[in-house]
Amino acid sequence: MPRTLRTLLTDDLLERIHDRAATHDRENTFPHDDLRELTQAGYLGAFVPSDRGGAGLTLEEVAREQVRLAAAAPATALAVNMHLVVTGLAALLVARGDESVAFVLDEAAAGEVFAFGNSEAGNDLVMFGSRTRAERDDEGGYRFHGTKIFTSLSPVWTRLATFGLDEQHPDGPRLVHAVVGRDGTTTKDDWDTLGMRATQSCSTVLDGAYARPEHVYRALPPGPSADPFVFALFAVFEILLGAVYTGIGRRALELGADATRRRTSFKFEGRAYSQDPDIRWKVADAALVQDGAELQVFALARDVDERVDHGARWFAQLVGLKVRATESARVVVDLALRVAGGGGYSSGSELVRLYRDVLAGIYHPSDDESAHATVAASVLGPLDA
Repeated sequence: MPRTLRTLLTDDLLERIHDRAATHDRENTFPHDDLRELTQAGYLGAFVPSDRGGAGLTLEEVAREQVRLAAAAPATALAVNMHLVVTGLAALLVARGDESVAFVLDEAAAGEVFAFGNSEAGNDLVMFGSRTRAERDDEGGYRFHGTKIFTSLSPVWTRLATFGLDEQHPDGPRLVHAVVGRDGTTTKDDWDTLGMRATQSCSTVLDGAYARPEHVYRALPPGPSADPFVFALFAVFEILLGAVYTGIGRRALELGADATRRRTSFKFEGRAYSQDPDIRWKVADAALVQDGAELQVFALARDVDERVDHGARWFAQLVGLKVRATESARVVVDLALRVAGGGGYSSGSELVRLYRDVLAGIYHPSDDESAHATVAASVLGPLDA
């Protein structure tokens, strides 16, 4: 029996979001109307189980929605992605019997907007080390001191999932993962970038931001960990990130193909470029890459949903997906520009915006170096001591 995939985003909603995207990019402004409409559509509760007031979508279903949303407005998709990462990892853990993050689902159902505040300048350990200081109080809560970069949703978040290092923990140094509110935080006005401008991923200064004891859900030793939280975080983050960039590729292929139908060749007596064998080859190349990207994103998301056992290869699969999806999107956008002609080079061209947006994929974790080290270890074993 065919599976029925549920959806929350209507074509009309996506068209309105698409129509606003160019203005937000040009003006470097946050898409408040997009967020309002997505909230009204129940999209911020996509991962929240139905018995907690949400839509209860699977990871595969949300990944498919993120591809569609990114095709309409990449920056909007990337911004809301961070809320979906936090709620998605919570949903995955709760479904597997871990109630430590159940509060995330309840607060999301109540209208809280979660951001993802983990990245730090100069921290190439990413999730396995932190420059942020975590100070425990007598009640078991924590205050955080440090600066987080690339905090998408910075103008609107009400809850920030973050972490820092507690060097005084009785069991030795621990990376403490928790959720804080706006108190004790400052948002820098430092987002004026090449692409993904509407995310408004400004830096967040944590100056005593407080996590109540019930909002502290992990204290892990620095370094790689087999804790289910780490798997849930990587699985949801890498797959949904791959979905966003795959959506960019989908839209770029559509724009490139449309351009070849409009453009006519003087050399070939006015025939459309879509009839030129060389142009058709390039479009086919882009489609081959795009088809593979979409299939791998949805397949790996389905594996998470169905609890497929990839064993020690899981992390290699996840970080490999991120690299392949972001690099594939760059290839597709580049090919689309090549077949679209000189008109696509205009600053007002949607393809130019996609070209700038897709470059942000370079900077998300896991980066090329980390991903290749993970994949090499999964195939060849660890480096000799």
